[in-house]
Amino acid sequence: MNHDAPTLVWFRQDLRIADNPALAYASQKAAPVIPIFLWTPQEEGQWNYGEASQWWLHHSLTQLKKVIKQHYDLDLVIRKGESSLELLQELVAETQAASLYWNRRYEPDIIARDKNIKSTLAQQGVEIKSFNALLLVEPWEVSTQAGKPYQVFTPFWKTLQALPPLAQPEVAPCRIKKWNKKLSSLALKDLQLEPKLNWAEDFKKEWIPGEAGAKKKWQTFLAEAWKGYLEGRNQPAQSLTSRLSPHLHFGEISPRALWHGLQKKIRQATSAEAKKNALGYLRELAWREFAYHLLYYFSQTPTQPLREKYKNFHWSQDEGLLQAWQKGKTGYPLVDAGMRELWTTGWMHNRVRMIVASFLIKDLFIPWQKGAEWFWDTLVDADLANNTLGWQWVAGCGADAAPYFRVFNPRSQAKKFDPDGIYIKKWVPELARLSIKYLFEPWKAPPQVLEEAGIVLGRDYPEPIIDHAWARERALMEFKRIK
Repeated sequence: MNHDAPTLVWFRQDLRIADNPALAYASQKAAPVIPIFLWTPQEEGQWNYGEASQWWLHHSLTQLKKVIKQHYDLDLVIRKGESSLELLQELVAETQAASLYWNRRYEPDIIARDKNIKSTLAQQGVEIKSFNALLLVEPWEVSTQAGKPYQVFTPFWKTLQALPPLAQPEVAPCRIKKWNKKLSSLALKDLQLEPKLNWAEDFKKEWIPGEAGAKKKWQTFLAEAWKGYLEGRNQPAQSLTSRLSPHLHFGEISPRALWHGLQKKIRQATSAEAKKNALGYLRELAWREFAYHLLYYFSQTPTQPLREKYKNFHWSQDEGLLQAWQKGKTGYPLVDAGMRELWTTGWMHNRVRMIVASFLIKDLFIPWQKGAEWFWDTLVDADLANNTLGWQWVAGCGADAAPYFRVFNPRSQAKKFDPDGIYIKKWVPELARLSIKYLFEPWKAPPQVLEEAGIVLGRDYPEPIIDHAWARERALMEFKRIK
């Protein structure tokens, strides 16, 4: 074996050095290592990175470059093109690399691409190895007793819990051998990932992309917030969720680190309530695994309902209603607050995600795919598996879906989960002076009350774009027709 022939480590959705199996395996060899990142957006197909995700990727790569330079004196080689295979072949030719390692992705287009890369380069004599860095278990490691993929979450969750204990997360390699020759590399700005319009400027106030930011957020959650997770995950005005979803999506922290961190809290917990909260968070990690399990086995679901009968749904194509929803101008304060939080921060509280999704699908009769596309472009945590499962769950057409007759009432949901109106007043400030009695349904406020709050409906805040009670009955009739 030629120990001078370098190994290429291809960073993808694993932008960290701790518990990174591909990097760890490469570090254990005698060969020098060349870390690379390839920007080939055409290969992502329909699900190329949205603008919010590109913003995150730019800043996460910035941090990764700094970290591998500081820890290992290695340069992250950045290339872009139309074909990852061609870029890799060029790098192999330039460096005479003997090996290529990466951590797996699970999107259908990427699986097909990676299979082609693996077979082509292997035929050319390059050693190829891939690893799992993104999930607790591989999608194919969990199946029903009949050997089929799961379509219901609870038995999936029970099976996951019954598996042998997960390996502990590994620390970052102590040292990595450097390849001493210089390779050409693009600067990050050459990828033009940051939005041309300045709409993402506020993201910087909310997020610190990168491995260090992920670790800090996780430590903050583990310090105290996890104890109130089950209640807090439904309270959008509270900071009792981990907000780790974008860090997980980009692989800045490993799910094994989260799993074992909470398992430790369960062992140390002195009350049943604390254990229940920790287990509740682990259950959400399992829901993420379930989403990837479904995407792997049912690759059509990002655009097609899992339950085929829902293809015959009589959708509306009203662009005006869709735009009002996107802009947070529906006249329903909780819906509008969520959509404005999304636009401003690139994120939305999960309870509110369900409410705004239900409103789009079951009140406005807009196809769930339209909502999924909007979330894909505006969420910093846009993840094909999770985005697909979430939208199909609300629409009632996917695995383990919400029953067709579950139609979220935005007024009652606001009263239940934002009872003091803190969340609404933050994101819909034009209603800040309106009394709590009318905050959730301002169209019912008497003229004098509106005047005292400085509100003219239709000017300062929109009238409801649809009557919820009527829309609910319409939805129920259509769903019954399908059923």
